[in-house]
Amino acid sequence: MNTLGVALVGHAFMGTVHSQAWRTVGRVFDLPARPERVVLCGRRKDAAAEAATRLGWRECSDDWKSVLMRDDVHVVDICTPGDSHAEIAVSALDAGKHVLCEKPLANSIAEAEAMAEAADRARRNGILAMVGFNYRRVPALALARSLVEQGRLGEVRQVRAHYLQDWLVDPQAPLSWRLRAERAGSGALGDLGAHIVDLAQHLLGDEIVAVSGSVETFIGERPLPEDPAQNGRVTVDDAALFTARFRGGALGTFEATRYATGNKNGLRIEVNGTEGSLAFDFESMNELAFYDGTDSADVAGFRRILATEPQHPYLEAWYPPGHVLGYEHTFVHEVRDFITAVSDRSTPSPDFAAGLHVQRVLDAVQRSAAEHSRWTSVLQEER
Repeated sequence: MNTLGVALVGHAFMGTVHSQAWRTVGRVFDLPARPERVVLCGRRKDAAAEAATRLGWRECSDDWKSVLMRDDVHVVDICTPGDSHAEIAVSALDAGKHVLCEKPLANSIAEAEAMAEAADRARRNGILAMVGFNYRRVPALALARSLVEQGRLGEVRQVRAHYLQDWLVDPQAPLSWRLRAERAGSGALGDLGAHIVDLAQHLLGDEIVAVSGSVETFIGERPLPEDPAQNGRVTVDDAALFTARFRGGALGTFEATRYATGNKNGLRIEVNGTEGSLAFDFESMNELAFYDGTDSADVAGFRRILATEPQHPYLEAWYPPGHVLGYEHTFVHEVRDFITAVSDRSTPSPDFAAGLHVQRVLDAVQRSAAEHSRWTSVLQEER
């Protein structure tokens, strides 16, 4: 079996989750290549060393550029804030390394375009790149995608998606990097909205082509982490709302906020078609609600599908039916799919081109909001 040496760049929340995935995937799935956790990279050598030991990486480094020169590194997994994605990804691809990059792809369209162009160049040499939209890999949502593909919903007419959190409700919550545009690009729109944009497009097998949106910042200043007595300015949105038109004619409504009191990770999506509907809530992530419009009226209603059967996507490798999975398993599935694509030299999904389109949707929402919610084209050639 071939070996894939992996370098992880970033070791905070996402780095921890990705480390768990790389550690677990080969113990669960039969893989075409064996991943090895070669080196973990961070900005500070002491912090990287501690994280490497804790998360199970063989070595550590405070210089990701030098890591790209190593022959024993074949994959670069990027788990840093968005402001560094483009530089790391383009450099890694040009160095002949496969790349898995956390979402959103970048902080701007220009950066995302550069990344997609680098991925296209690398693809010609058998080097692949994928964006880490992990919610595609929830078994219940993978099942939902299959139902739509099979035509069980008929012609899709509407989709509504919300991603609701409440960790910023407290006005004294500190000014983290996620609240600075120069680091994060945008606020709830990019952090949460990117997920539901990708998920809606994935479920429908269609692209958003126009949006009308609004964004709002509720708390303009927050305490600085390094000096809580001083405040710094919040430069991103706290909430984003937008409606969308899909190329195939469906309409969508989207909401992303970190101010929905009582919601911890409330990613919810519903799809309505001419012959059926489906609904999903991540806080009950092993369940899918499905309405079959062909049922007779006396028994019609949403049915609860517990997506834990071995016939359901990804579940053939896990536990007996009813033994539910959790958040971390979506990343195990993501890494499994990435390794398979790299080994098969097949196009990973979603690739950087898909990540670029999501970035264009986010940009169109911001442009629409700046022009009083004017309907705004997503694609540059349609502006």
